[in-house]
Amino acid sequence: MLQDIGLYWLAFPLVGVVAGVLAGLFGIGGGIVVVPVLYFFFAQIGIDIDYRMHLAIGSSLAIIVFTSVSSVISHHRRGAVIWHAVYLLGPGIVIGGLAGAALAHAMSFAALRTAFGLLVVLIALYIVLGYRPPAQRALPGFAGSTAAGVGIGVVASLAGIGGGVMTNPFLLWCGVAMRNAVATAAACTFPVAVAGALGFMMTGWRATAEVDGTTGYVFWPAVAGIAAGSMLAAPLGARIAHSVPVQGLRRAFALLLVLVGIRMLAA
Repeated sequence: MLQDIGLYWLAFPLVGVVAGVLAGLFGIGGGIVVVPVLYFFFAQIGIDIDYRMHLAIGSSLAIIVFTSVSSVISHHRRGAVIWHAVYLLGPGIVIGGLAGAALAHAMSFAALRTAFGLLVVLIALYIVLGYRPPAQRALPGFAGSTAAGVGIGVVASLAGIGGGVMTNPFLLWCGVAMRNAVATAAACTFPVAVAGALGFMMTGWRATAEVDGTTGYVFWPAVAGIAAGSMLAAPLGARIAHSVPVQGLRRAFALLLVLVGIRMLAA
């Protein structure tokens, strides 16, 4: 199969650049862009329909493993990461990431695609409304944080988006300042991506054994190309976010997400 993907080899870094800029610009995981692109790519090269969505999500999580590192380092250098919160949420996030991968493996192609499409539409609404939950309480203890982490990990792993879009509102609800919430959510993205990617590798081990370039539900050519482009471009998106008004861009991007979500639901 690898010899048949032709110019797609060149397209992967370009997809990574787009995903990286959008992630840096709007503070959301690039997986929201990568998963639909990979889904339609796998359709083009003839991957079995039963595995297309699983491969797209698993590959997206593997990409996030690499792209999240530079983001975490950047936030840590600025002293913005609340590591105590990361340690509290981390165990649940890892458990949830593995559980989400197992749940995705048990779900049909259509169910997984529908769940992703609905989530994309909800994220679009969140971006447009710019909702910030009011602080209602302090960070919970170990048990409460573990439970929250499991929920975050399951959704992030099921959708291949890294989890920042859930972690950030949770931290704001717990009274964490926006700057610290964004940085801490970025730090939480790494463990959920690692756990989810490993889970997708293990659960898809036999399903994609005959597909070149894969380990379970992870397609390594796409991971390498997209991760390289995304890691280079994410700082550019962050600089743009700090230098130009982005409200209009947020609305345009949200509209694009709605169209993508509807397209996934109708595919």
